[in-house]
Amino acid sequence: MKLRFTKMHGLGNDFVVFDGISQAVTLRSEQCRRIADRHFGVGCDQILLVEKPSRDDVDFRYRIFNADGGEVGQCGNGARCFVRFVHDHGLTDKSAIRVETASGVIEPHLLDSGLVKVNMGAPRYAPAEIPFVADAEALTYPLKVGQHVIEIAALSMGNPHAVLRVNDLDSAPVDILGAAIESHPRFPQRVNAGFMQVLTPHDIRLRVYERGAGETLACGTGACAAAVAGIRQGWLHTPVSVHTRGGDLVIEWSGMDQPVYMTGPAETVFEGELDI
Repeated sequence: MKLRFTKMHGLGNDFVVFDGISQAVTLRSEQCRRIADRHFGVGCDQILLVEKPSRDDVDFRYRIFNADGGEVGQCGNGARCFVRFVHDHGLTDKSAIRVETASGVIEPHLLDSGLVKVNMGAPRYAPAEIPFVADAEALTYPLKVGQHVIEIAALSMGNPHAVLRVNDLDSAPVDILGAAIESHPRFPQRVNAGFMQVLTPHDIRLRVYERGAGETLACGTGACAAAVAGIRQGWLHTPVSVHTRGGDLVIEWSGMDQPVYMTGPAETVFEGELDI
């Protein structure tokens, strides 16, 4: 079976995108792993699948598969690539669309500047909704990792995030500590581990160890989670410029139960055909 695909990226967080509307696409976990493999496949952090909506109040359905083949509920950089893809491929003439995901509806908007602004929905903090094992909701939680206890903020942006503040991002043990946090038993569905260095009340540096993908060059939901965690703890004020290794995002959040807005680029790299 041959499938047409588009390789895209948002700040180096890269994707293989399939149009599941004009062609039939059914992917098994092992096929996703093969596609994502950077030696034997196309290579990507996530696979994105564009589908027809299952409800009347949205324009498309959006499915996300990590490099390990597992399906997840949300991907911020992927959301920006999603609206660029459907617009560039003539699937819609709207600059703003509503998209259903496994974790709720998002609203990406293709701006005249070429950047994409996405309403990512409101963050969720209740441990059961993250999910995270805790007796009660708190601003931060102590988390024992090996012989050390670290302080994290835990929240969901449609997928689970643990945010840790560090003094120096360059020397932070992202690979070792990130892997330990990702698979910590208090996160039953694993977690994206974010390492945040606060530069000013409006600027942070961020590295994210993503569940099922390892450290990526950028993580859109991770940027949202870090900004929210920093604002809630009084370290940051909206808007927040998030500097990742792949580039910059701007996150806006007015607090409480308000939605988080993320603005950044989305780029097409190449198109091709893959024999599944």
